[in-house]
Amino acid sequence: MTTIWHNPRCSKSRATLGLIQGAGITPEIRLYQDNAPTADEIRAVLALLNIPASALIRTGEMLYKELGLKDADNDALINAMAENPKLIERPVVLANNKAALGRPPESVLDIL
Repeated sequence: MTTIWHNPRCSKSRATLGLIQGAGITPEIRLYQDNAPTADEIRAVLALLNIPASALIRTGEMLYKELGLKDADNDALINAMAENPKLIERPVVLANNKAALGRPPESVLDIL
């Protein structure tokens, strides 16, 4: 099963979804801002991506600044993303027990 944490308002997310569908795959589309991942799900994705939470959080969001997350540790960033899913960088694609961040969209093709 292929899953995309998708934001239809994001051009990178739309492009990534198009690439997946163009490969003949019908992914499960998780509108992650409406159906927020839990802290444990975010930890699992970070482990698959092999990146720290700071690499998955949208530091340019005003909310990031408002919450004072600049010097936060990994757990605080994960909890902030679980509570405020708009802070999660998008899109995240999960397939074949792997994960990829669709930045650029083509980077997900390796895991399909």
